[in-house]
Amino acid sequence: MSVVSRGFGQGRVGPRDERLPPGQYDARNAFPVLSAGPTPHTPLAPWDLSVEDPTGQLLRWSWDEFRALPREAVSVDIHCVTKWSKFDTRWEGVAVDRLVQDVESRAPYVLASSDGGYTTNVPLADLTGGRAWVVDTYAGEPLAPEHGGPARLLVPHLYFWKSAKWVRRLTLSHFEEPGFWETFGYHIYGDPWREQRYSGD
Repeated sequence: MSVVSRGFGQGRVGPRDERLPPGQYDARNAFPVLSAGPTPHTPLAPWDLSVEDPTGQLLRWSWDEFRALPREAVSVDIHCVTKWSKFDTRWEGVAVDRLVQDVESRAPYVLASSDGGYTTNVPLADLTGGRAWVVDTYAGEPLAPEHGGPARLLVPHLYFWKSAKWVRRLTLSHFEEPGFWETFGYHIYGDPWREQRYSGD
């Protein structure tokens, strides 16, 4: 059986919202839970987040240090490769711009690594310029483990598998390393508006 899922049942069909990318449906009040394995439940005491450059230089924040960083509230639409979209989702967290501002290297690629062994690759340019965050609240509440808590990457302009749940490390690299789903046939970039779901799309 293939690891790659080509989508679930369609939502209700109605007038098409211009915010809805091709091939997507409006999930409305639903927030489907999808993951590649068991849901980690990481205690906050040992939790940390790190950014590593190609030389191995490491920046690291404990949970309390991460929570003390300048925070932003964002409202964005999200789009899953399994064809559901959800409008006006509300998150709060730290901009990736802030996390990498003291990193001297500007290597062009990032591999996001998570508890549970999940990884995904994203160009650095797609994580900076106010385009991505590490978030720890959803709809005004602490982010639940099934949705990636205690903290997840949020890259709303790409398919949602790029918004790695349970994120713990961002590794900058001069080489693009495919992540978990990318090695199983998902698109290397994942633009919803170009329907870049799978390799070859």
